Amino acid sequence: MQSNNSIRPHFHVKQKSPRNARTAEENGRYTSWVKTVAKRYLHSLNDIKNRFSALMRDNRRRKRFLSLVAVAIIAIFLLFSAANQRLISNYRNLESVAIQDRNGQLLTLFPNAKDAYGRYAEVFPPRVLELLIKKEDQFFYYHPGINPLSTARSTFRYVTGDAIGGASTITQQLVKNLLWHEQERSISNKILEMFYALALELFNTKTQIVTMYGNTVYMGNQVQGLGEASELYFGKPLAELDDTKLSMLLATLSSPSIQNPWREENARASRNLALRVGVEFDPSLAHITKEHDYAPVKDFELSSMGVKCAVTCRTTLDADLTDKLRNILKRHVERGWDAGARSGAIVVLKLPENEVLSIVGTPDTKGYESGHQINMALQPRAIGSTAKPFIYLEGFEKGLRPYTLVNDREYKFGIGSGFPLYPKNYDGQYRGWITLHSALSNSLNVPTVKVLQFIGLTNFYDFLEHTLGFKPLQDLDTYQYGIALGALEMDPLTLAHYLSLFPGEGVLKPLRLYLSGTTTPMIAAPMSPFTGDKKVAEPALAELVTKVLNDRITGVQQFGLASSLNLSQSNYAVKTGTSQDYHDSWTVGYTPDFLVVVWYGNPDNTPLRHVTGQSGAGAIWHDAMQLLMNSDYNKKTPLDFSLVQDVSVNDSIDFGLRGDVIAEHRNLLPDESLIMSPQDGDTYLLESRTQIPLVSPENVEWYANGEFLGDGNRIMFSPREAIDYTIKAVSRDGTIAHILVHVTAGQ
Repeated sequence: MQSNNSIRPHFHVKQKSPRNARTAEENGRYTSWVKTVAKRYLHSLNDIKNRFSALMRDNRRRKRFLSLVAVAIIAIFLLFSAANQRLISNYRNLESVAIQDRNGQLLTLFPNAKDAYGRYAEVFPPRVLELLIKKEDQFFYYHPGINPLSTARSTFRYVTGDAIGGASTITQQLVKNLLWHEQERSISNKILEMFYALALELFNTKTQIVTMYGNTVYMGNQVQGLGEASELYFGKPLAELDDTKLSMLLATLSSPSIQNPWREENARASRNLALRVGVEFDPSLAHITKEHDYAPVKDFELSSMGVKCAVTCRTTLDADLTDKLRNILKRHVERGWDAGARSGAIVVLKLPENEVLSIVGTPDTKGYESGHQINMALQPRAIGSTAKPFIYLEGFEKGLRPYTLVNDREYKFGIGSGFPLYPKNYDGQYRGWITLHSALSNSLNVPTVKVLQFIGLTNFYDFLEHTLGFKPLQDLDTYQYGIALGALEMDPLTLAHYLSLFPGEGVLKPLRLYLSGTTTPMIAAPMSPFTGDKKVAEPALAELVTKVLNDRITGVQQFGLASSLNLSQSNYAVKTGTSQDYHDSWTVGYTPDFLVVVWYGNPDNTPLRHVTGQSGAGAIWHDAMQLLMNSDYNKKTPLDFSLVQDVSVNDSIDFGLRGDVIAEHRNLLPDESLIMSPQDGDTYLLESRTQIPLVSPENVEWYANGEFLGDGNRIMFSPREAIDYTIKAVSRDGTIAHILVHVTAGQ
């Protein structure tokens, strides 16, 4: 009997392993199962079709179904929309906040939440996008954010335990960056990223997506984005990179820390990449730049001021102007080195808006000597005679006028310390009866103290603290008449702010620092919280002060014909200042278009070697003003003196205000003292040749303790013993004046 095997057809087939072998019976059962499943599937489809047809024939049920479908579609759309909005918000938040000047030039760049620096490019060069897409996602323009084939391959490898290859599209990689999933690889994150990728593709163009990716990808060394990386590694913008350097840059994407252009590993990776994307690679151009730390742009003055923006903002500053002003300051500091000068500061305001055009707080932002890392534009220093315009403004408000007479002579003023004050003029001379016009033009100290006495110290304190909002370093009563002699401290920015009330016709406007990107464009000066418009003085009074400060002829006596205070145009006002013992040199001035304040000195407060406001800060101020006068900021607006009028006084022309009764303003500062010198309470040391000058404004009879000494307007008294003497003067009309002087014996 023949065996069953003898009747089988003889086919030459490859024998399967016993594990994978399948019998004919098993094949039959498998085929039967497949047919059964297929029938059930077709039956289910047919059942669904029938049910759907029945549903469509029922109007009420059809409407309900379509409504549910519409709701589902809207819900899905809203979910995708919310996902897209979240990603866009995250994208914006990952851009480094930048502070720009008025022309868009970068001043300061801050790190983002990932401690990286990156500025977004609106568009990338076509060649960059081409090579980026070839490297990262060659099917980028053909998929909806997810590559089904790559995803399926990756899933299969994951299930089988094989190594997972790169399956993420550019869109998915962007989503991963925006969701901060770079270090969190999990199935749940992958699924979430797919959802977000679909949302991103639904609401954004392919160009927008690849641009966002190029702006947010990390490139090593605290740099984010291709553009910022190009500047760091090659020192040039993306558009200027050749294919070799582009290959080096794009090779960084795979491992920013290990194979960026500063690393040796980049050479091999970039060559392989160039071969893969089909570009020429020139090894001679692939040199490795010397590695250095990333140094983000940082404006010295803004940083020291603590200026920050929540989002990228544009300021009123002019970076190019600031650079030129700093060079001017540096040049003059170097020239004044032998005179002891080591630093300076310049503040420029654009008028009439009170926009801060420039703040220069040091001649060298990278220098570490002589306090160059201190922003002196914010440091309070004794302002010298630059305080005088404010004193005369208040004097004019109380009735004084430029033609008011004042006796410039020796005076003794009692002050709170108990020690008498004998104010002196800068040159040590007295000029007798002069006008306030001449006194202010020549910056005389003694007449200014008389004006401050006329105003009243308490009234002037009130003007400073309440009208101007000034916050002094010390209680104002510690300065007293020293305010008129330049002892009051103020920083250059605050001084510039307050001086702006004069070209502002008596209105003090807040300082403006921002053009966009902030809720308020204003800033407060360091010594004043003032942030709103405020009328400080009548326009006519501000014009009077400006008129005097504009007069370069009357000030010739003190400043000379050839002066750094003389400019190429005449529509300006200027005032100098020198603090006690030459510690600080100041010059301030303005046109209707801009205002410039200059301080010159030493951060450690060491004195200069006889450098005055004119010779020190004045030269810097001159160059700064000439620079501005040759810029677009100079509109050559004339000074407005429409409220000031010429007045004739004793055959001379001065100026005052309309409606002035000259006689009422002319003699508001009378000097009724019959004894001008010595002063009541003066003390003298008795020596063999001690002589005390006795001075009167007219011829008088002089007596000492009742003894007749002589007559005349000036005689000399020689005391014989160390006692107190009562000095008496008797005028021709019988007027009598007494003072007491002390004569003491030597030790």
